[in-house]
Amino acid sequence: MWGPNGRAKVGGRERSRYCLKYWPLPPVPLLKGRLRLLLHARKHIEIERILGKGEARLQEKESHSLSPLSGNNTFPLLFSSLLCFNHQPAFLCLIPLRVLRANACFLLSWVLDISDPGLETMGAGGRMSVPPSSAKVESDVFKRAPDSKPPFTLGQIKKAIPPHCFQRSVLRSFSYVAHDLIIASIFYYVATNYFHLLPHPLSYVAWPIYWAVQGCVLTGVWVIAHECGHHAFSDYQLLDDIVGLVLHSCLLVPYFSWKHSHRRHHSNTGSLDRDEVFVPKKKSGIRWYSKYLNNPLGRFLTITITLTLGWPLYLAFNVSGRPYDRFACHYDPYGPIYNDRERVEIFISDAGILAVTYGLYRLAVAKGLGWVLCVYGGPLLVVNAFLVLITYLQHTHPSLPHYDSSEWDWLKGALATVDRDYGILNKVFHNITDTHVAHHLFSMMPHYHAMEATKAIKPILGDYYQHDGTPVYKATWREAKECIYVHPDDDDDDKQKNKGVFWYRNKLD
Repeated sequence: MWGPNGRAKVGGRERSRYCLKYWPLPPVPLLKGRLRLLLHARKHIEIERILGKGEARLQEKESHSLSPLSGNNTFPLLFSSLLCFNHQPAFLCLIPLRVLRANACFLLSWVLDISDPGLETMGAGGRMSVPPSSAKVESDVFKRAPDSKPPFTLGQIKKAIPPHCFQRSVLRSFSYVAHDLIIASIFYYVATNYFHLLPHPLSYVAWPIYWAVQGCVLTGVWVIAHECGHHAFSDYQLLDDIVGLVLHSCLLVPYFSWKHSHRRHHSNTGSLDRDEVFVPKKKSGIRWYSKYLNNPLGRFLTITITLTLGWPLYLAFNVSGRPYDRFACHYDPYGPIYNDRERVEIFISDAGILAVTYGLYRLAVAKGLGWVLCVYGGPLLVVNAFLVLITYLQHTHPSLPHYDSSEWDWLKGALATVDRDYGILNKVFHNITDTHVAHHLFSMMPHYHAMEATKAIKPILGDYYQHDGTPVYKATWREAKECIYVHPDDDDDDKQKNKGVFWYRNKLD
């Protein structure tokens, strides 16, 4: 490798083997563990590698800084080489001396645990940011949303949204219906035509996978039917009702019954007296057995029952819904949920449910109950679990206020909700998960404009906009633990004026 004059061409440039004279190798046995930890612990830092003419170059953002992440973007290259080349001196000729000098001080300070306050900020110079502590992240999550009257109006929020976001397209809306149904048909075709060909043990794995993915796709179908209930599908109310009735009935949802109760939920969001779903209990309303469920096993049991039976229990017995003077049921046209003008439509919803139920019965007779449960029942359980989970997490959060009649108004209530992040499922669920604040403000806006509208209203809402990126499984467990009942801050003299504002608590006597 080395020429007769002690030089070699590396990366298109000549280098001298004597360039290492004043750079002896670090003590490998002492540093090896540290360096391996360094590679793993700092993966979260985004490093831009600037390559030019075959060698890594420095990007001098702050000439006075010795941080390898501020003046040098080849820091990972140096230490990757230390490990990959097993600390042989020959590889160091690949690293420019200025790179070594820039990294030497940082290496010593990191290995010897010497802290540098200048490295703990991330400014315009590109300095490294230290990840926030878990306590800080937790405090940000639990930071209360504003409960005072907003300094803006609904009209001002609407002006910030591009006008085209309120335009509904029949063709575009139907394209989402077709897209979801085609994907669901493909999954159905694969399951019914190929799963029986799998070796026997693999079928026990294939069917649960089918239930999960098919359930996610059908949840998207459920969301589109939900849009029909809000008259956000098209400009034609009759068309919206027909599409919504067909799609929801196929998922055993009474379309008109849910449409009217859900409309009242949007009209009374955040109200302890008039909201329709996931109405939190006051401390005086907590059942005697709640303290026995306030433990990990009890929370797991509660979450499991909520996700599996919560939706049918809500429809049939109004569980977790607004309390009424008498028995309330979504299938009862003469129940207290509905007025006289809505009763005929409740009969139509019930007829749709009966028609689909009869169709499932005929399928069970023809193909067997097991076939119906595997092809239809499994995905339906996933759909029910997701729609309960989505609704629960959108309206249950330690930072969200709830109001009694003395403090509630529509805009404050509509802002008492939170956007969540479901990852790739955001798209599968047509962004009902991460645009829910905008949806409560403008429920007739089509879902395919909701992301653009959300970005437009964030600067207007400021602190009134709530978003929590906590992974869904962690958020579900946390909310089940922290959000047991609501109570006003009546112990603080400075907050006596807000006795009508209620916050989640978890302390049970």
